[in-house]
Amino acid sequence: MSATPLLEINELWIKAGDQALVKGLNLSLEAGKTLAIVGESGSGKSLSSLALMGLLPAGLDLEAEINFKGSSLLGLEEKEWSQIRGAQIAMVFQEPMSALNPSMTCGKQVAEMLALHRDWSAKKIKEEVLGLFRKVELPRVEQIYDSYPHQLSGGQKQRVMIAMAVACKPSLLIADEPTTALDVSVQAEILKLLAELQKEFKMAMIFISHDLALVRDIADEVLVMYQGELKEYGPSEQVFNRPKDPYTKGLIACRPQADKPFRRLPLVKDFLAQKAPELEVLSRAKRIEKAEHYLKQTPLFEVKDLSKIYRQKKGILGKTEQVIGLKDFNLKIFPGESLGLVGESGSGKSTFGRLLVGLEKAVQGEIFYQGKDIAHANSTMWRNLHRDIQIIFQDPFASLNPRIRIGEAVTEVLQQRRKQSKAQAKQEAQELLEKVGLEAEFYSRYPHEFSGGQRQRIGIARALALNPSFIVCDESVSALDVSVQAQILNLLNDLKEEFGFTYLFISHDLQVVNYFCDRVVVMQKGQLVAIGISDELYKYPQEAYTKMLIEASPD
Repeated sequence: MSATPLLEINELWIKAGDQALVKGLNLSLEAGKTLAIVGESGSGKSLSSLALMGLLPAGLDLEAEINFKGSSLLGLEEKEWSQIRGAQIAMVFQEPMSALNPSMTCGKQVAEMLALHRDWSAKKIKEEVLGLFRKVELPRVEQIYDSYPHQLSGGQKQRVMIAMAVACKPSLLIADEPTTALDVSVQAEILKLLAELQKEFKMAMIFISHDLALVRDIADEVLVMYQGELKEYGPSEQVFNRPKDPYTKGLIACRPQADKPFRRLPLVKDFLAQKAPELEVLSRAKRIEKAEHYLKQTPLFEVKDLSKIYRQKKGILGKTEQVIGLKDFNLKIFPGESLGLVGESGSGKSTFGRLLVGLEKAVQGEIFYQGKDIAHANSTMWRNLHRDIQIIFQDPFASLNPRIRIGEAVTEVLQQRRKQSKAQAKQEAQELLEKVGLEAEFYSRYPHEFSGGQRQRIGIARALALNPSFIVCDESVSALDVSVQAQILNLLNDLKEEFGFTYLFISHDLQVVNYFCDRVVVMQKGQLVAIGISDELYKYPQEAYTKMLIEASPD
């Protein structure tokens, strides 16, 4: 161990008035090593990293001893910080679209970083940027140099952010949830890229995540936080194989595991309460038997030769090109099953889900629901169909009106669609809130007053208001912490048992899909490339693309 760590933090406190958001955090990091900071939203992970960059939001008070390369980072003027940020300490943010300037080309944004810290000519800076783009394995580097952020995919934008972060070869790279919204294949590529750049530039790295499985193979040490407190801190191997704190044990246990298909996922709160959860493991044979039972029924949905084409304008002259959403897609969905839909971004997963619920129109093909073709149903027909067919979106906050109280959002559905009186609708709305694990008194609160997991429960309550038989879950647990994700998956399974729902479960997380779904459909570029019972498909994949997705999935 080196005599002087690259970074040392002693008694880090971050407060908002009298409320402590980070409580006495201590850590140290050696040059070239990787420290993973893991915990749920609100645990203080990102706030702690922002303190290292001198970027804490106004109104927060900081108390700590923070030494970087033997010098204190406290009390620095903004001019001094500007010499450190990017050059010595750099950061890759979770959402590159928010971090990148939408009105500036990607190349110029990276060039700006080099111009700030290097006394180079414009020609040399551009050559360096192009070299960085090649290093982070971006395609068509000259074209991307002149492209705006909105013209790139999520993975490409994240690579631009990484190129900007490593441009000046910093000693410390902070990666704040850099792969959370990415497909498993892109996520694996980004993790591999970060590891290679770290080794090449001899950087230390702080990797922030809410998913312990993700950091297992990249971290030398792991620090677990909960509600602003350090819960566990030690070598990666020890934290994963011999966790000491109940919260750490709960975080590891609540992530779906291929070799332990529990009937209900264990919850972190059980471990915190020192209660040993009752965990019933469903045998592989029983899961396969259950899936095969559904296939003996008459299909609820039957899709034949379904196609969807989008037309996009490209360039100043408005040249139009076709983008295939779906092509000659055929599928049967059976009553009572949970059917998983997996594939990378742009594979057509969400397009298919939106076609089934009437939010998109097909250009050709047929969609039979209970024997009736609904592919070209008009709005009047869909008003009736929506009583049976509902959707739960990935981001419930975007689908809820911020000016309407959550109880009123549910009663509005009950009054308009089921013709209930206001008093009846309010009573049933409160019952629905309780059914999804919320308090009846939350009825009068607004969406912004809830956490992400609570808002997802509100979205589920609103979908249940019409007593549907079929629900599309479009990435509805992807953005949630693993602990909250386990709660929502258990809730969805409980509701399925109670009401006999059929689910179309869209996700890029194969571990979650394998746990939750009876069958899985794998999509690539708008086409079905594999389909099978989840346990069989996951254990014995036959098709190359499916194998790649499974191998890229953190386990």
